[in-house]
Amino acid sequence: MSKLLYKPFSIASSVAGGVAAGFVFRQVWRRLAGEDEAPEATSREYGWGEVLAAAALQGAIFAVVKAAIDRGGAAGVRRLTGNWPD
Repeated sequence: MSKLLYKPFSIASSVAGGVAAGFVFRQVWRRLAGEDEAPEATSREYGWGEVLAAAALQGAIFAVVKAAIDRGGAAGVRRLTGNWPD
């Protein structure tokens, strides 16, 4: 039963988390780099270091947000049902 409750919640929260992570990344990048947009991998104007640093930062932020949302969702399902969704 907890799996049935968890799946739709997990999908919806993952979408919202992706949007939130994108917003957080843009804000962090603006403060760190002083630029509105992070470099694309194919941007000619940026070197390897800048492109890879932006990608690493973006990946870290997305991973933390995803883990927090997944963990929070599982804890919420446990509170509602008494069972941890496996």
